[in-house]
Amino acid sequence: MSEEMDRLVAEFEKFQTKLKQAEAQFAKVGDMQEELNALEAQVMSPDRSVTVVAGPSGSVKDLRLSPDALRQQPDQLASTILATLHQAVAESARKQAGIVDEHVGTAFGLNVSEQVLEAQAAGMGTTVEELESNLPEAQPQRQAAPVRDEEDFANNNLLRAEQPPAQAAPPPPSASAGDQFLKNLFNDEEDHR
Repeated sequence: MSEEMDRLVAEFEKFQTKLKQAEAQFAKVGDMQEELNALEAQVMSPDRSVTVVAGPSGSVKDLRLSPDALRQQPDQLASTILATLHQAVAESARKQAGIVDEHVGTAFGLNVSEQVLEAQAAGMGTTVEELESNLPEAQPQRQAAPVRDEEDFANNNLLRAEQPPAQAAPPPPSASAGDQFLKNLFNDEEDHR
């Protein structure tokens, strides 16, 4: 009987340790929210005439036009603004994913950064590797998926069963790469709810 009791006590202590680890992970959520609220991604057009600052969830915090921008033809300026806006929003999404991965990705078996890169690559009609090669050097590269340990709940996926990523449909000929990126991004979010 004593052996059985010792085993039960050891199992209970192990459970309490895991519970404390989970509580510590959830305590990081407040810090994560603060970082997400302060997130900014600033992108300048190649000709330096347009600067866009994007915030969390693709919000536009600022749009600055240089005097040279105002000398451009309206169609050219509109094109430069949209291209710079798309880049800033994409960079913001990558930064946001990095913050989520840093705080809770491992605890829930997520790799949001990889999912965002895959969606962006599909939307732009390129590969993840090609997209990564064009990113600023400060952008963190994809992280390897955590090693699964059935005894360590911190590395187990608690949100959903693992599924292979859905293949994105090829964009219709009339859709721009930016429109397709946004469509795929939102479709990907719906698939994971």
